[in-house]
Amino acid sequence: MGLLIDGQWHDHWYDTVASGGRFERQPSAFRDKVGDRGFPAEAGRYRLYVSYACPWAHRTLIARALKGLEDALPVTVVEPLMLENGWELAEGADPLEGARFLHQLYTRAKADYSGRVSVPVLWDSQTATIVNNESAEILRMIDSAFGALASGPSLYPKDKREEIDAINAWVYDAINNGVYKAGFATTQAAYEEAVTALFAALARVEAILSERRFLVGDQPTEADWRLFTTLIRFDCVYVGHFKCAIRRISDSPVLFAYLRDLYQVPGIAQTVRFDHIKTHYYASHRTINPTGIVPLGPDIDFTAPHGRG
Repeated sequence: MGLLIDGQWHDHWYDTVASGGRFERQPSAFRDKVGDRGFPAEAGRYRLYVSYACPWAHRTLIARALKGLEDALPVTVVEPLMLENGWELAEGADPLEGARFLHQLYTRAKADYSGRVSVPVLWDSQTATIVNNESAEILRMIDSAFGALASGPSLYPKDKREEIDAINAWVYDAINNGVYKAGFATTQAAYEEAVTALFAALARVEAILSERRFLVGDQPTEADWRLFTTLIRFDCVYVGHFKCAIRRISDSPVLFAYLRDLYQVPGIAQTVRFDHIKTHYYASHRTINPTGIVPLGPDIDFTAPHGRG
């Protein structure tokens, strides 16, 4: 885990001293959009750099699959293990820039960049720069900015946007980012604050899903897929590694059935790589897991009937 300071790479863990032990996520820096002037929607022009391990990058892989953009929007996958050089690319894995480390793409886009080096990254091969590295915005671009290149229903339908935005706000804060606030906390008080809010929000989700099949109506939307990438990692990583151990998702008949329902949507299972997920978290976060040992299990069948049809 590291960051760039004025274009120079530094291997630094998160500094939680000034925040009272609380983990605080840095805002994304590149915020242009496909469809803006200079970034027209064109097949093959853009490349998505992702990690199968990262829930934020996973969102964009799901949208790419659901919108049928696999051919139009090629992908480069970083290695699951992230140590002193940050996200790494296997030799020969980057056909555009020949980078071995993701931070090299960041400095090619902005030579004096300062900040964390994160996935996903939407790269424009024509101008050799980063268009965007904010997963929520890339998700929306994949859904709507590629026009006729994409297929399938919108993940962010106009008549449901207000409700989707409202759900996204508290799900992000308490659940998507909440697991990190619990896992990266460095004081007992900060940890307990985060984990208590996390399980209160999961109970809120459970109450909603007891009344309807998906978070917003009878079809999955962006809100469901943003939640899915956290839930699918919960029992295998967040329960143990991040100490989110009050309850497992598989202990909740409602949440577990909902999770299986989403997992079984065509194209989704192929985006889930538990080998990358477990290797990344357990072997990369040496501040939390100094031995780097990756546990076996849990043995969970996401293909079992969900009964939510």
